Amino acid sequence: RSSYSCCYFVLPCCFFDFHGKYSRRQSKKTQYREYLDFVAQVGSVCGFHVEEDCLRIPSTKRVSLIGKNRIYPPTECALIDRQITQYISNRQTCAVVMCDRRVGFNHKDHSGGLYKEADSEVPKNETETAGTTWMPGFQPREKVEKIKNCATLPRDFVDDVVLNVANLLLNATPQKSCSNTHGGNKTTWNQGESLSLKEVAEHLNKETLKRLKSEYGGLQTLLKNNHQVFEVLNGRVHIRDWRKEKPSRKTKPEVKRRLSAEAFKTRLCWFFIHHPDGCSLPSESCPYAHGTEDLR
Repeated sequence: RSSYSCCYFVLPCCFFDFHGKYSRRQSKKTQYREYLDFVAQVGSVCGFHVEEDCLRIPSTKRVSLIGKNRIYPPTECALIDRQITQYISNRQTCAVVMCDRRVGFNHKDHSGGLYKEADSEVPKNETETAGTTWMPGFQPREKVEKIKNCATLPRDFVDDVVLNVANLLLNATPQKSCSNTHGGNKTTWNQGESLSLKEVAEHLNKETLKRLKSEYGGLQTLLKNNHQVFEVLNGRVHIRDWRKEKPSRKTKPEVKRRLSAEAFKTRLCWFFIHHPDGCSLPSESCPYAHGTEDLR
């Protein structure tokens, strides 16, 4: 729709329609083949002679669709633009109908022809919209998609939430202490209680919750991102006990072992700094640094 001289190449991958995820309509075809046919159909509606090619790339999604030639003269641009508008509108309102249903068009195979608009389906009061507004209320994505997985939140804000939630779990009653023995000296380490995400959210202030709700996954995502401190299982938040973590079964080659050792302790241990009982592991066993002198 950008111009009559426009050509296009598209490599379909993820299954999306104009208004959301693409819904399957034909069980006799694979989902991929059905989606390719849909994308080709869009090209036909737009008045292109659609060609198909298979790329030599290491991917299972390698079928491309190309539109190099129009099958209508430039004088019919306004008519085709109205057909396109009607087609998009029908895809929105008839999302679960068979994709070859005739909604104002005489459907032909995408390689052979154009959708001819029935006179009864042409909106009487619709002005020719070629080159102007394509769909009322259409809002394109931003050129740069905003990251909303809590990764871009200020570090101070994240640290405050982590500390508040950890103190909430540690101060919950009754406290759950885990025994540990090092060199014959039996010590207890407070692991705190587990609380549901709802209970944790109830103890956070409104401003913090409002900020988290603007992120995908909100509080749960933030806590999972901080897996050094927390473990979130079945909607409940626990303080992670690193003594219970199972070592990886995969044996690394000697070169990889040396590389991982060199970049081993690159972050400070949260428990060593903030937990009232310190870290549950001795310095040589903890994957995090017990003080700046241990950082590598």
